[in-house]
Order: sequence, then C-alpha cells, then structure tokens
Amino acid sequence: MVQENKYMNHPASAPHRSLKERQREERAELILQAAEAVLTEKGYYETSMDEIAARVGVAKGTIYLHYPSKEDLVVALFEREITAFRQTVEQVAAEDAPARARMETILRHAYADLGSERRQLFMSLHTNISVRTTVFEKKLALRDQMTLMADAIKAILEDGKRSGEFDPAIPTSIMLMTFLGLISRRGYDQFLSGEQLSPEQVVAAIGRIYFQGIARPKSVQESGA
Repeated sequence: MVQENKYMNHPASAPHRSLKERQREERAELILQAAEAVLTEKGYYETSMDEIAARVGVAKGTIYLHYPSKEDLVVALFEREITAFRQTVEQVAAEDAPARARMETILRHAYADLGSERRQLFMSLHTNISVRTTVFEKKLALRDQMTLMADAIKAILEDGKRSGEFDPAIPTSIMLMTFLGLISRRGYDQFLSGEQLSPEQVVAAIGRIYFQGIARPKSVQESGA
C-alpha cells in the first residue's frame, strides 16, 4: 500500500496549464537536453549558445528568451537535477516501507550514476569558478528544492524513531544533517573517485556506518523504553 504523498502537493505541480505554457516548458527541456549533450562533449568553455540552438533547431534568440546566459543555462541544469532528486525522495518518503529501507533507497538513488558521463559533467561544472559564482547568486531558488527534500527525509527519520528503528535520543536534526552530508557526494568526488568502487559498494559501506550509528540501542529495545 502507498501512503498519500503529502510532499507532492505543491502549486508548481498543478495540472491546469495552458498549451502555450506546456510548449514553453517542452522547449526549455529540449534546450537543457541539448546543452547537457554539448557540455558533455565539449566542456563548459568550448560550449556555445549557437551550437545549442542548432542542436535544438531554433534561433539563438529563442535560447536567450529562456536562459539569458550560458551560466543561467547551467544553473537550470543544476536545478533540474536537484528537482528530479527531490521528487524521487518525496516518492520514497510516501512509500509504506520501514524507515531504514526508505533511507537505503534514497542512498542508492544518490549514488546510482557514479562514473557516468553525466556525473563527470556535473563534477566539472561544480568546480568551475564562473559557474559556482552564478549558482551562489541564485542559491535561493535551489535552496527551496533542498528544503523540500530535507523535510521529506526528516519525516522518514521521525517515522523511524516512532517505529523503534532509530535512536530517539539522537536529535532528528543531527540525523538529517549527517545524512544530507552523505548524499551530497562531495566527499566521494574528493576522496574516493580514484578508488574504483561500485555504487553498490559505496552505498553498502555508507549505509553500514550511518544506520549502525542511528539505530536504537538494543538495551533500550529490550527494556521497552
């Protein structure tokens, strides 16, 4: 059975959109797909708005109507990535499954694309100073997505406390902060990218450390406290 997903009733997902709005969204998505392909092939500095427009089959001016600059386009790629992951987290949060199982599912999604071209692209963009500056300037838009995702994960952790899976003595905020740090994958990029570990190995090791740390102590379980 699937619980009602209280996290997905956002105004942005309202079904009633005009044809013009849908066409604009579809064109924007086509632009992002083309931009991602060109960026993957050529890198940030060698990517031009002209080539992206040619790939989509529209005038360059049409690109600028959606994204005023290449930096804005890259920010939109990051926002799309975060939004997609947030939606996945919300779907997992609504499942009728033990809290730990849901958290493990989120971990697997977070590390599923290790070693892929897309992952390499976002790693390179994240370390680009120009891109990072633009992302920082527009961080409020990205922060909204992160807040919604954090709320869904927090709800799972609180479910785990109520069910007796997780230690009620550990503040939920600490559990949440630690988990968000684990799924950011910055540590992987810095320390583990050369280790040739599979996503399954990374998730298993992280999960073992994290879930053993927040598990409700057996002494508490046995006492019934």
